[in-house]
Amino acid sequence: MALEDAKTVVDDAFTRASLRGASFENTFGGATSFLRRRYTKDLTGAQIAVTGVPFDQAVTNRPGTRLGPRAIREASTLMAFDRPYGWDFNVMEDCDIVDYGDLAFDYANIPAFPDKLTDHIRTILAAGAMPLVLGGDHYISFPVLRALAETHGPLSLVHFDAHSDTWPDDDMSRVDHGTMFYKAVKSGIVDPARSVQIGIRTTNDDTLGVPTIDAPEVHRIGPEAVVERVREIVGDHPVYLTFDIDGLDPAYAPGTGTPVWGGLTSAQAAAMLRGLAGINIKGGDVVEVSPPFDTTGATAIAGAHVAVEILCLLGWTLRK
Repeated sequence: MALEDAKTVVDDAFTRASLRGASFENTFGGATSFLRRRYTKDLTGAQIAVTGVPFDQAVTNRPGTRLGPRAIREASTLMAFDRPYGWDFNVMEDCDIVDYGDLAFDYANIPAFPDKLTDHIRTILAAGAMPLVLGGDHYISFPVLRALAETHGPLSLVHFDAHSDTWPDDDMSRVDHGTMFYKAVKSGIVDPARSVQIGIRTTNDDTLGVPTIDAPEVHRIGPEAVVERVREIVGDHPVYLTFDIDGLDPAYAPGTGTPVWGGLTSAQAAAMLRGLAGINIKGGDVVEVSPPFDTTGATAIAGAHVAVEILCLLGWTLRK
């Protein structure tokens, strides 16, 4: 396919034959799978499975992130033509990627949701694929981590956020997007000493031993130094990378539930994500994109770019 094929190609999400390759469908039409990858529930041959989790029942402020996966997919269509910038390989050409669609769950049965999501990720892992998850609020990371820890053991968490999300909460049945990493550390699925939080700019005196590179320090030392420190902390340990879009300053990502000023720039985020190429990543997510508060679409665009960078990090490990 080539750019001129846009005259005849439509609904590539359903009609494409291969799990690899760019898509030259018109950005403004057709079915909006992530990067125009094939929508399918058949994971045969898939190396990376993108999946949406339209859940926002755990928010503490503004809702709307249940609409995040749809908005991120739509924003990603603009990036389906070209090799992702800043990478010396094309993840769309070199890796078998599918859009596994969204998690189905009973919106009125919140207690059943965590296990439902864990089972969903187990299915992806059992097929030999790595998950890239589109949220949804940030609570979704906890059920995802449970599935990954069953396969890989305790994980290093590389966490971009304005908030630590380690506020105390010993009730494992509570569904809260500000306490799930407290639960992840306490339940042993995240190794705090080999994890790192980046961009934090809200007060939480107990980080549970997780090293923190807060937003002022990122601004002071720069992305390259941050990347070097992250690499030192995680080493070759299995990594889960989670990116709360409110890690970005509201100037770059206003459409989110709990915006905090003084955050990361999009350029800093891009440099740090690309600089992490080669870490032993096993999965990742981008969360907290809330389209109702995203009046220009800038937040969904940022979320789609973050998701593509995580996709490239996953693809990099497949090249080894």
